[in-house]
Amino acid sequence: MSEPLLDRLTDPFFAVDDDWRFSYLNGPAAALLGGSRSELLGRAMWDALPDAVETQLPEALYGAMDDGSQLTFELYHGEVDRWFETRAYPSETGLSVHMRDVTDRRERRSTLARQGAVLEAVRDGIVTLDAENRIRSVNETVERTLAVDADELVGEHVEALLERAEVDAAAAVELGRAIGDVDLGIAPQRRLELEFTDATGSPRVGELRLVPVDFGEATLAAVVRDVTDRREYERVVGSLHEITRWLLDSDDPEEICAIAVHAGSDLLGLPMGGIWLLDEERGHLDPVAATASAHEELGGLPRFRRGEGLVWDVFERGELARYDDLREVEGLYDPSMPIRSEIVAPIGDHGVLVTAASEPQAFDATDVDLLSTLAENVRAALNRTERERVLRERTDRLERRTDRLGDVADLLSTELRGSLLAVEETLDDGEADGAAVDAARRTLDRAERLLADVREFASTATAVGPRTRIDLGAAVEAAVDASALETASVVIEDRATLRADPDRFAHLLETVLDDAAARADGAVTVQVGVLTPEGPVDEPRGFFLRHDAGGDTPSTNADSRPPDADGLGVAVAEAIAEAHGWTATVERLDVGQTRFSVGNVVTIERA
Repeated sequence: MSEPLLDRLTDPFFAVDDDWRFSYLNGPAAALLGGSRSELLGRAMWDALPDAVETQLPEALYGAMDDGSQLTFELYHGEVDRWFETRAYPSETGLSVHMRDVTDRRERRSTLARQGAVLEAVRDGIVTLDAENRIRSVNETVERTLAVDADELVGEHVEALLERAEVDAAAAVELGRAIGDVDLGIAPQRRLELEFTDATGSPRVGELRLVPVDFGEATLAAVVRDVTDRREYERVVGSLHEITRWLLDSDDPEEICAIAVHAGSDLLGLPMGGIWLLDEERGHLDPVAATASAHEELGGLPRFRRGEGLVWDVFERGELARYDDLREVEGLYDPSMPIRSEIVAPIGDHGVLVTAASEPQAFDATDVDLLSTLAENVRAALNRTERERVLRERTDRLERRTDRLGDVADLLSTELRGSLLAVEETLDDGEADGAAVDAARRTLDRAERLLADVREFASTATAVGPRTRIDLGAAVEAAVDASALETASVVIEDRATLRADPDRFAHLLETVLDDAAARADGAVTVQVGVLTPEGPVDEPRGFFLRHDAGGDTPSTNADSRPPDADGLGVAVAEAIAEAHGWTATVERLDVGQTRFSVGNVVTIERA
């Protein structure tokens, strides 16, 4: 949009949502209510109304909201001593209110009689007709709007003017009926909207009023007010309400972004645009939705990393930015892109919404307001889906934890009963030698580790804190030193890094190695490697630990294997992997080796 439609209107105009909170105001409306846009947006209307109008608005607006029908009434604002013709337009998502100052009209009613309707609107287009519907006069506004000389029209039938304004046949018939109603006294006046074309060929909308007059040969006056900007403003506000409803109906982040981008283009008239969301694990902004024009112009959407271009800078600052000519701006991601101007609006912590154009100076203050509002609506929708996703995941984790704790209780009961019986037998044997006592101590140590694992599993196994980049080989070596393995060597087949909660990841490795220690009869070799997915893409997607501590349990999937097949420690390791969004499996190989594999680790990279 090339002109600030919202701010050009001199009439106050505002919109409220279903909760009676301001969702939009233009400048005159904010001034009339005694505040600024930023102060009033989001506030309850009843809290912001001046005392001078507080007792007049509620009943009328409540009626319009409840009935779902348009309402027109006059309102007196005592603080400014003005009368306003107030129109309320209800919709499914709220209410739009337009206020027009009619103080002068009211004051003239008592003295101007039938000519008052013409005199009050001298700046509007005025055409007078005689009893034969022939044009008796047109004012300068009509001449200027249609690029026509009054002398060419006077004496012609009104149809000549309608043809000049390119009014379609159906509208012309409706106008003819309205003229007849006023001429015959069926109606004291008639009001209707008329679409026409101005001298530049641009489509316009006129609000036309027909009133009887007694002015020489003229018996009827047609007063036309250009309400194109007002109607466009109402359409934009209505579109924002509609887009917001669509956004709140979706629970998929990518669908939310697609709705915002395409609705912003189709309904709000914004040119090519797209949305980039933050990939927290990889640490970059990923394109998730864009208009077809953006794909065509750019030949594919870039991915922005920290410090790369204006988009990342705006996301990091958290403040909307408008660039009128990118050729005058430093720090562009790709100066060769065919983009000359753009607006970048942050979507909270989620990412950014961008609209761009191939020509400079393509955006104005109105576009900034529109994009800012759209970005805020997207942020609210994404926040809601994030909360719902977290709730679902938490519910799933609690259900899985409940199931596992039941299995853990069975395992713990069996393990501790056996351990305590073994210790009891040793202590009952009064002649137990040192080896037997050492065996008893090892049994008690095993029981103590079991209790520690139970506490870990029941409390924090599924909790994951902030993730940092970790060297896989170094982490395994540190875990070997901290584990119960007495003699072990580490063979690192592949050097790699990944992002994980360092404390949880260390405990994952230690529990796997403690399980190996429980099976080991001597020195143990631990091998570390990277898993590569099947197919032509040579990218790592996970890692494995393989040790030769023995064990003859056959290969089984982690989701279906009972916890006692591999010990509680391995169950804890699987829970920690699951909390990171990974998958874990344990295989007992025929050669006396055990392989613990972790897949779906999207952040792993070969060093």
